[in-house]
Amino acid sequence: MSKENIKAKKGAEKEKKNNVTVSKLNRQIKDLKEISNKLEDKHLRLKAEYDNYRRRKADEFSDLLKYDGQDIIKGFLPIIDDLYRIKEAKTNLKSNKDTSLESGIDMILKKINKFLESIDVKQFGDVNDKLDPELHEAMMTRNDNKKDDEMILEIFEKGYSYKEKIIRHAKVVVNKT
Repeated sequence: MSKENIKAKKGAEKEKKNNVTVSKLNRQIKDLKEISNKLEDKHLRLKAEYDNYRRRKADEFSDLLKYDGQDIIKGFLPIIDDLYRIKEAKTNLKSNKDTSLESGIDMILKKINKFLESIDVKQFGDVNDKLDPELHEAMMTRNDNKKDDEMILEIFEKGYSYKEKIIRHAKVVVNKT
């Protein structure tokens, strides 16, 4: 073999090694790009998930603050119910000579209702309203042919909403014909 053939053979071997090395490097680059794309996708998904979580928590927190006094109001409602019951019992008594108790109860109820309205608590559930399952809880039914079907005949407890959220359904007696 001549020197030129040996040089050519060595050059060819070197070129072959370089081609193998280049192809290995190209494969590694391709693999690294795939890994990079997967990690980038995972990162974007985690970021979106975290953004959704943060938004949900902010909404929950604002709802918590929005309805902050709800438990206090709920605790107050049975007291108001008792005042209404006292007033009703007093008016049902046969001797209505002393009206000071009734007028005192009326004054207390007016003050309480005015305060509740000022903090956006609304009262609902009146006699002759139509039954609405979203607002009323039918405790009993009666038959009154003079009234339409599903009309409220009597109120056991008034219903209350706080900032457009129902905090207690009205407990009522409903007409069923």
